[in-house]
Amino acid sequence: MSYFEIIILAIALSIDACVVSFTYALKFRESHIKNSLSLSLCTGFFQAIMPVFGYYLTNFVKVYIEPYSKLIVFLIFTYLGIKFILESNQSKENITATINFKTLFLIGIATSIDAFSAGITLSLFGNKILGPIILIGLITFADANLGYFAGLKLKKLPSKLLEISGGILLILLGIKALF
Repeated sequence: MSYFEIIILAIALSIDACVVSFTYALKFRESHIKNSLSLSLCTGFFQAIMPVFGYYLTNFVKVYIEPYSKLIVFLIFTYLGIKFILESNQSKENITATINFKTLFLIGIATSIDAFSAGITLSLFGNKILGPIILIGLITFADANLGYFAGLKLKKLPSKLLEISGGILLILLGIKALF
């Protein structure tokens, strides 16, 4: 994967963090800098660390899956893209307005599960892991901040559009992996 493709992947992966931050911004009335930084640091960290797990776990089974790597990458990205699009129709109303360690941890895990698959993909393409995880973490940090402050300014913006866009980007990356 080229760095341009990794940046596109990072943007697509960061959409969940952006949407979660956007949603939390709609609920909070104060401590905006603290809440934005908490969400951004947490989601950026988890988005950066989860690909490492996927990357290194792939090495254990690489011999068996390498002949099918392009198909596997296509299926993973297409699945994730469809999942993003389908989840865009789910209600975000059940998110509480309390940010504590447990909540941040759960947000970090929930928004980064897809990044685990990205680590598998990076391994299958033969990429080194350090550069991509730095990009993924930084882009997620920036996107989560963007989402939070957009939520403050544009409380009526449909987060559904962001999730659908992320899903389409992942599907396009999957299709590209076939060629």
